[in-house]
Amino acid sequence: MIYENLIYGISIIWLSVLIDLLLGEVPNKIHPVIYMGNVISKLKNYLPPTRFSGLLIILTTNFVFTTITFFIIILSLFVNIWVYIIVASLILSTTFSINFLIKSVRDIQKDLATDINKARKSMSYLVSRNTEELTESRITSAAIETLSENITDSITAPLFYTAVFAFPFSMIIAIPIAVIYRVSNTMDAMLGYKTKELINIGRYPAKLDDVLNYIPARITGYYIILAAFLLRYDYKQSYFIMKEFALKTPSPNSGYSMAATAGALNITLTKEGVYELGYGTDELNGEKITEAINITKVTSILFIITIFIIYFIGLLFLM
Repeated sequence: MIYENLIYGISIIWLSVLIDLLLGEVPNKIHPVIYMGNVISKLKNYLPPTRFSGLLIILTTNFVFTTITFFIIILSLFVNIWVYIIVASLILSTTFSINFLIKSVRDIQKDLATDINKARKSMSYLVSRNTEELTESRITSAAIETLSENITDSITAPLFYTAVFAFPFSMIIAIPIAVIYRVSNTMDAMLGYKTKELINIGRYPAKLDDVLNYIPARITGYYIILAAFLLRYDYKQSYFIMKEFALKTPSPNSGYSMAATAGALNITLTKEGVYELGYGTDELNGEKITEAINITKVTSILFIITIFIIYFIGLLFLM
């Protein structure tokens, strides 16, 4: 049974990554995250803005989407094993986003090279801060912050939970767990703000996201340091800046990947009035976005390779 779990785990994770890299996101009309957002939004508008309502949103949304995911996977398994692998891979590919994350930041880089106002507009779709008067360096900083923070949220964390739960159980269990992570991360993105409207209803969704990202965020930080070493960036500074600045962000997790990236690229990432990460002296410009994209790519590759190595070692022991 464990042998089969490993075989299917390797196959489905590999195919889901391939789907993401080659095809990108599934259309919005059928993308689960769009439906997650709609359900969360409707519940938020219907329920009073209390902490108990936040808990209800967590339970309701996770129950709905994990149940649907579970039954779709089970139904595909009844058809045949190949349909199961394809369907499971498609669903898993919607829980992470390598292609879209890199493309979004690269688009901002292109806008920044031609029209700063267009870059400000593009940036406003990715961050909560006011972008109307951001300078080139501030837009660059915001783009790199978004990219590096989302290495955890959009890549390593969902794959981490998939790999961990697929090993002892199966992808039938692991993929709904990855969906729970994506639901929780979506809830945090929509509700996890300390505004008057959201501070109570968003408290438990934000805390859940913090708990789920605790281990993946720290693992990601060290993978960024390794990526910096392989890319011949300043991996030593990456380590020391991560150690010093990782907990100087409002989130207990996002600082790890952002600080490690700042150190690797010898830059300072700044969100005015909130945090300043690093002692870097290099200019923040389009070239630094390219370097941050390189780090994202190599970090993702290293993490996925690690999963495959662990699974192959498991297969060798079981043969």
